[in-house]
Amino acid sequence: MALEAASPEDDAQAPLHGGRLYWLRAGRLEVALAPDAGGRIAQMRYDGVDWLVGEDEGEAAAIGWGCYPMVPWAGRIRRGRFVFDGKAFELPPNLGAHAIHGVGFSRPWRIENLGADTATLSLALPEDGYWPFGGRATQAIHVLPDRLKLRLAVQAGDKAMPAVLGWHPWFRKPDQLLFSPSAMYPRDGEGIATLPRATPAPATGPFDDCFINKAEVVLVSGAQRLELRADSEHWVVYDGTAHATCVEPQTGPPDGFTLAPKPLESGQMLELRFELLWCNASAPRPE
Repeated sequence: MALEAASPEDDAQAPLHGGRLYWLRAGRLEVALAPDAGGRIAQMRYDGVDWLVGEDEGEAAAIGWGCYPMVPWAGRIRRGRFVFDGKAFELPPNLGAHAIHGVGFSRPWRIENLGADTATLSLALPEDGYWPFGGRATQAIHVLPDRLKLRLAVQAGDKAMPAVLGWHPWFRKPDQLLFSPSAMYPRDGEGIATLPRATPAPATGPFDDCFINKAEVVLVSGAQRLELRADSEHWVVYDGTAHATCVEPQTGPPDGFTLAPKPLESGQMLELRFELLWCNASAPRPE
């Protein structure tokens, strides 16, 4: 059951069940969609191996399982406050004092098209105290025998609006995380990204940080290797739990409405493409 009646103050940590799952398949790759649970991917299974933390693991908090879209912002908005077009706004907090991960991860998404290996989903964004701008979000999922292609987009409605998009996969703890960031956003005492960007410390973790990364990002688990690609240089890495590692492509940093504002005019669209490629860990990397 989705959290249609949940208030912003409790939707992040409240339990969120997957509801009906829709399986997409191609070759050895199987992907389970949970439209009612924030339009998320409930599981990615390659050659019989599950890669994502499922809803039955841990406490199944809404922000703690599967792979969900973050829209129309990603990460924390500091105390929910930002200025847009000269006007101050304050979003209700849903994780401590801050507003986190947008409005889409706990709302049911509409299935627009569903095939054996493809699906498209949509979500009408609210125009209320939770999100005052309206707009529309869409996502497209395409399963191929060795890869998963995801596209997330948000389009402004009648009002101009700020936007930062992201995907938040909760990968089961891999044996290795390989990446070589060129810069990072330092975190302050509230654990939120700040400027100016800095040279990253040696990539040994634990992390809860936003990086600028132009090189490949790779997870190795057992005999399988998973390469992550996106058309954005911003990646958040969180590996502060023993059971999971999150590697999140985003169009901007956390608190992006303040640190790196990107306004959308009425009708304008922002997109994020994310591709996941699997292979045997000893095989040549996929192209």
